[in-house]
Amino acid sequence: MAFSKNINELISEDTTGLLHMHASWQRVTLEDVVDVLNGYAFPSSGFNTGHGLPLIRIRDIVSGKTDTTYEGPYNDTYLVNNGDLLVGMDGDFNSAFWQSGIALLNQRVCKLSAMEHFYNRKFLAYVLPGYLKAINEHTSAQTVKHLSSKTIQSIPLPLPPYEEQNRISEKLDQVFSELDAGVAELKAAQVKLGQYRLSLLKDAVDGALTAQWRKENAGKVTETGEELLARILKQRRTQWEQQKLAEFQAKGQTPSKGWQAKYSEPEQPDTRDLPKLPDGWVWSSVDQLVYESSYGSSVKCNYGTGNTPVLRIPNIINKSINLEDIKESVESLDIQDFKYLQPGDILVVRTNGSLSLMGQTALINSIPQGYYFASYLLRLRPTLPKTLPKWMDLYFSSEVARNWIEGQASSSAGQNNISLSKFSKLFVPLPSIKEQAHIIQQASFEFESVDRQLESLLLGIKQSEVQRKNVLKLALSGQLVPQDPNDEPASVLLKKISAKREAQAKLPKPKKMPRIARAKGNDMTTLKEALAASGDWIDAQDAFKQCGIVDGTATDRIEAIYNELKRLEQNGEVQLKRVNGYDQLKLGNKAN
Repeated sequence: MAFSKNINELISEDTTGLLHMHASWQRVTLEDVVDVLNGYAFPSSGFNTGHGLPLIRIRDIVSGKTDTTYEGPYNDTYLVNNGDLLVGMDGDFNSAFWQSGIALLNQRVCKLSAMEHFYNRKFLAYVLPGYLKAINEHTSAQTVKHLSSKTIQSIPLPLPPYEEQNRISEKLDQVFSELDAGVAELKAAQVKLGQYRLSLLKDAVDGALTAQWRKENAGKVTETGEELLARILKQRRTQWEQQKLAEFQAKGQTPSKGWQAKYSEPEQPDTRDLPKLPDGWVWSSVDQLVYESSYGSSVKCNYGTGNTPVLRIPNIINKSINLEDIKESVESLDIQDFKYLQPGDILVVRTNGSLSLMGQTALINSIPQGYYFASYLLRLRPTLPKTLPKWMDLYFSSEVARNWIEGQASSSAGQNNISLSKFSKLFVPLPSIKEQAHIIQQASFEFESVDRQLESLLLGIKQSEVQRKNVLKLALSGQLVPQDPNDEPASVLLKKISAKREAQAKLPKPKKMPRIARAKGNDMTTLKEALAASGDWIDAQDAFKQCGIVDGTATDRIEAIYNELKRLEQNGEVQLKRVNGYDQLKLGNKAN
C-alpha cells in the first residue's frame, strides 16, 4: 500500500537525527528543487538479453547494473546517464547514482534531477535515504510496498545555503571515501580468512595437516584406517541385528527364520578416479560408516502443541543445531525410541532452493530426549558414536565433498534435492581414529581463531556503518562544516526557488510521449468495481489485474489504483487480511 502518514509528522517524531536540520536552514518541498521523472512502462515483448539498450528495473538500483535489455521504440526523455540519481518505487525504496552507462528508465523506477544552483545533487543523495527509510517504515505492506511520485515530490527537504550544501557534500565525500576504503580493507581481510579456512579444511581431509604427526607417531598407531573400516563394518552388522531384535520385541514378535540373512551389505566406494591417500588411510563410503540412515517424517507441525518437538531446516544454521525456534507435531507420534534424535547423529538438508545450502550438514552434539526431524532432512547415525561423526561432518564441509554433493543434486520446481541413496554413496577418506582425533582438535583450534578474527572484522564493519550515520547526523545538524556568514542566506535562496517555479508554471507543458501498445487487462475501471464483482475475498494482485494492472501498465495508472485502495481503506470500505504471505481484499466494512 502507499504511504498514508503526514511527512511532517515523521520529521517531528524522528529519533534517528537523519530528518533534522540546522536552525538557520529552511525547508523546501522536493518538487520545487527536483524534477521527478517516472520510468516508462516498456512492453515486456521487447525485453531480452544483449539486444538494444540496457533497461533499469527496481532490482538493478542496489547492484548498479542490469542484465535486461530492451529492443523497441523509446523516447530520449527516458534515457539514463552515469551520475543520474534513481529511486526504486516498490519494495525497500532504495536510491543510488547510476554508474553503468546509458540505459532506459523502466516503470516503478524514477529519476531525480536536482536544479543546480538551487540544490546540490550530491547533497540530495545524502539527504534522501533517511526520508525514504522513514516513509518505508510507515508504509503498510500490501503485496509489495508502493512509493508514489506524489509522495516523493512532497518530501520537505532541508535547505542550507547553496555554498554550504557544496561544503557539506565535499566533506561527506571525503569522510565517506575514507570510511569506504577502511570497509573495503576489512572485507578483503574477510575474503582472505575465508580462503584460509577452505585451505585449512582441504589440508585436514587430505592428510597434509597431519603429515608431520604421522611421521612422529608411525609406531604408535595400532589400528590403520583399513583395520578401522573392517571393525566398523563388523560393528555395523551387530548394531543392525540388535536394532532388528529390538523391533521384534517391541511388536511382541518372535524373530523369523533366516532374518539375519536380510542384512544388506553397504555399498563400497568407486575409487578408480579418487586421489591416492596417505599411508594408513583408506577410502570408505557414507553407507559403510553408518548403521542407520533415514528420511524425516512428513508430520504437520505447529507451535505449542505439547507433542513431539521436530527439527526443521531453519534449525540448522551454519552447521549447528539451533533449538530456539521449535515447532511440535500436531498429532502425537507413535515411534520407537531409537528413531528419536540422539548425540552423534548427523542431519543433512536434502532439499533447498539454494544449491549451496542443499546438502549442508549439522552434527548433533547434545539434544534433549524425544526430538524428531522433518521430511526435508536426512539423518545419518555413524556406527562409532564419538570421533567418527565429527570426522564425517568435517569432511562433508570440504570442497571435494561439496562439489560431489552439488553434482549429484536434482532440480525440480526451483528446489535442489539429493536423495538418501545418492548421499550414501559419497566417498569418505578414513584415517585411524587417533589421527581423526588429532585432525579434529588441530582444525578446531585454527577454525576458532579464524572465527574470532571474522567476528572482529564484522564488528569493525558495523562500527563503520554507525560512524557513517553519526557523521551524517552532524552534517544535517550543521556541525560538520563551519557556517560562513558570507553565504547567501537560505531564506533568500528559498525566495529565488519560489520565483523560478512560478515562472516555470507559466510555460507551456511539455508534450507527453506517445503511448506504446501494451497488454490489455480486463474492463474494470476501479478497484471498487473489481472487489464488488468478486463478492468475496480476492488476492490483491488478482484484483489489480481486474483493473488492468498488467505488464506494461503506465505508472500513473498503477498509482491511481493504489491511491484508490488507500481511500477505500481509510473510509472503512475494504477489508484486508494476510493469507500464506499474500494480501487478500474484500469489499465491505469489518463490522459487516
